[in-house]
Amino acid sequence: MKNKTKKLVLAALLAALTCVATMVIRIPSPLHGYINLGDCIVLVSGWLLGPVYGLLAAGIGSALADVFAGYFVYAPATFAIKGLMALAAYFIFKALSNTKMSKAGYIISGIVAELIMIGGYFIFEGFMYGFGAVLVNIPPNAVQGVAGIIVGTLLITVINKTHIAKRLM
Repeated sequence: MKNKTKKLVLAALLAALTCVATMVIRIPSPLHGYINLGDCIVLVSGWLLGPVYGLLAAGIGSALADVFAGYFVYAPATFAIKGLMALAAYFIFKALSNTKMSKAGYIISGIVAELIMIGGYFIFEGFMYGFGAVLVNIPPNAVQGVAGIIVGTLLITVINKTHIAKRLM
């Protein structure tokens, strides 16, 4: 298979994994949302696939999880927020990886990406429910973000050490 086809197949796989990881464990948060493990795959999508495919895999997989879970109104915002997370994770990691800070690069890029998630949902939900009301969702989103960074960094470390990505691409 050509490299582009392999990348497309890997993007589809990561979109499906994002959807499943988002839906398997759902802990309700105070204002109609839920804490999930999808962010770890969102980050891995950005780190592995680059800006375009990473954005699409993260955005589509996360938005599909919202649709399947009955959170239709969230799907467009989720697509944008999770896609931007993958984009930020890729570009920040790429900028930092030239300095031989690979593990630190993953963590720092993950932190920035998760801040995008927290801020993105704060703004989106703020217009829906009022900015004062959505303050209660910041701590659960932060917990989700920390879990996403920890699990995502562990996953990408395993992927890199086993050379899975090189075999697939």
